[in-house]
This record gives sequence, C-alpha cells and structure tokens, in this order.
Amino acid sequence: MTLPTRGSIHYGWVIVAAGTLTILACLGLGRFALGMLLPSMGASLGLGYAEMGLIGTGNFVGYLAAVIFAGTLVRRFGARRTIFCALVLVGASMMLVGRAGGFAEVLVLYVLTGIGTGAANVPVMGLVPHWFARRHRGKAAGWIVIGSGFGIIYAGALVPAINAAAGGDGWRTSWLVLGATALGIAAIVGVLLRNRPGDKGLEPVGGGEAATGSTAAFHAHPGPHPVPVSRRRILGHLGAIYFLFGYTYVIYATFIVTTLVEERGFSEVGAGQFWAWVGVLSLASGPVFGTLSDRFGRRAGLIVVFALQMIAYLFVALPLPDAFLYLSIGLFGICAWSIPGIMTAACGDYMGAEHAVAGFGTITFIFGIGQIIGPGIAGIAADATGSFSSSFAMAAAMAAAAIALSAFLRRPD
Repeated sequence: MTLPTRGSIHYGWVIVAAGTLTILACLGLGRFALGMLLPSMGASLGLGYAEMGLIGTGNFVGYLAAVIFAGTLVRRFGARRTIFCALVLVGASMMLVGRAGGFAEVLVLYVLTGIGTGAANVPVMGLVPHWFARRHRGKAAGWIVIGSGFGIIYAGALVPAINAAAGGDGWRTSWLVLGATALGIAAIVGVLLRNRPGDKGLEPVGGGEAATGSTAAFHAHPGPHPVPVSRRRILGHLGAIYFLFGYTYVIYATFIVTTLVEERGFSEVGAGQFWAWVGVLSLASGPVFGTLSDRFGRRAGLIVVFALQMIAYLFVALPLPDAFLYLSIGLFGICAWSIPGIMTAACGDYMGAEHAVAGFGTITFIFGIGQIIGPGIAGIAADATGSFSSSFAMAAAMAAAAIALSAFLRRPD
C-alpha cells in the first residue's frame, strides 16, 4: 500500500466526485425531478391526485426493496458493478416513462427507477468508510450527498425550458433527456469507481486507521475505560434518528410549495423559485456539516442540523410575517442533505468498513418507512385542520425528538 505523493490528489476524492454524480443521477434526477414533471404529465395522461401520489409511493417502495438487498449485491458483485447497473436501470426506466401511455405503465416503470435509486445510493455511500479514515468520512460523505442539490438545479432549469418549447408533451421529452443524462453518468461512474483503495495500490485518505476493511471499529479502543458497542443496538439507535429525518424532511419537501401558494398567497412561479433556492443552498449542506461532524463528533453534528430544521419547520407552522418564510427556506436549504452524509460516516465509525454498506442499508430502510408515512399523516392532519400549519408543527416536534435521541448517542470507541 502506498500514499500519494505530496501535491497529488488522492484517488479517494475521485471516488467522491463519482459519488456526487451518482447521487445527482439516482436521487436528484430519479426522484426529485418528479415534482416538476407531475403537473403536465398528469394533465396529459388524465391522472388524478391519488394516482399521482401512488406514482411517488411506488418509487419509495422500489427504493426500499433495493435497500434490503443492497449489501448482498455488493458482497456478490462489488460496489462498482452494482452502482453501474443500478444507474443504467434508473436511466433506462426514466426514458421509458417518457414513452408511457397511462398510469399503470408509469407506475411500474417508476418502481423500477426506485429500485435503481436504492441499489445505487446505498453502495456508493458505503464506499466512504473504505476510502476514508474516520476523521475524513463526514466531509467526504457530505460532498457526495450534495449531488441531490445539483440534480434539483439541473432539472429545475431544464424541465421548464423543455416544457416551454415542446408544449403539452414536453414532459415526455424531459423524461427522455433526464434519463439519457443518467445513462451518461452511469458510463462515467463505471469508469471512475473502484471498490477499495487496494485496487489502486493506495491506503485510505488519512491512512489505514480502521478504514481498511477490518472490523476494528467494533472493538474497544485501547485505553483504560473501553466501551464496547453492540451492532444491533447502535443500528436501532441510528435507525430511529434516521426515521425521524425521513419523516420530517419529506413533509417540508412535499408541502412547502403548496403551502406558499394556497395559504400564503405566493404565485406558483415565486414558490418554485423558493424551492430552487433550496437546491442552491443545499450545495453547502453536506460539506459544511459533514466536516463539523468530523471535528466535533457525529452527535454534535446531528444535534445542530436537527435544531436548524426544527426552527425552519416552526417558522412555517407559526403565523409569522413572510420574512420568516425566507429564513425557513434558508435554514432548511443550508442543512438539507447533511443528515445522510453524517449517517454514512456514523455507520463507518460504528460498523467498520466491511459492514458499513449493510448497516447503512438497514438504517436507510427505516428512513424510507419514515418517508412513506410522513406525507400521508401530514396530509390527513392538513385535511382535518384546513391548514398545513399543524403538519409543520408536527415535523418540528419530531425534529425535537431527534435532537433528544442524538444527544444519547455513545462514542464509537
């Protein structure tokens, strides 16, 4: 094993760049572009609101199904092959959605997109513990997760332009272009990714400390007061925190634009520009808070992020002047994708590099359940009260619970 010479760029950062592209394709395009495409697609295919909702739910179901088997796929085929094939599935299924003739076709194809998304997202995040020593994992994972922000910005500029040029069937062209983009990214990622530093004759970034694939992170760190960590118990703890993130952030992402338009008097264009700013601001979320968690610990990073999100939810829930809505967007945007990055680093810290993919897959499955049930309960609450204020207040309360759970996280050694 060798280290790169002074002044050279460690190949681990090439892995990070490929990871960012992977998240851009599978989440930024494969999931977050749907909201911009649904209105015109729904009008063209005669879809009702329930059918539109089922399309999104189908994507989550496919995602969860893939997450269950992600660890097995990586062990059998390796992360590089798994991610490449998953991105091909994402791109091909999205392009076929552009050719669909009705609800059933769209639903089946978008479930396949969800399967590809889960099979790409979990393994690419699982590469971080192999390529980076503990003190660099939060920063590395943070750079990877901002691919979602790039995807939102890209789709946000592309879809309206195509719709304006192509008219009522512009959504079909948009699906084709977005899918082709994902296929192009699959080709780039397939060339760049490597499963382990040893494939390039390197040690991990930061040296071989506990990131070389051993399970040393499970054992007590040498010292007078070793603290053993149970894998199952810590996964349950991390999973509960990640569930609350999935439950709360998706309420905001799903209903903030609707709230601005229907309850606060914003135009659809103005509300859309608000959401675009989330994409721009989120580009700093992963690197900033991932680095913070490297320096001050995963517990501190989680507490700070959930506190900012709790305030963002309260600013929408309470009858405050419009200026607080701008603050809410800003607070949510600057920490939007930071929790997945911190969770990736935490899985590497607690589980060791060899088991990080399986661990991250487990907590991501729990996170996905939160994503599925959060919007449904929030919608029921809004129907009952006639406003989404109660839904955002519920999200704030859940974020407070996440702060409490995070405060009791134990050190990994």
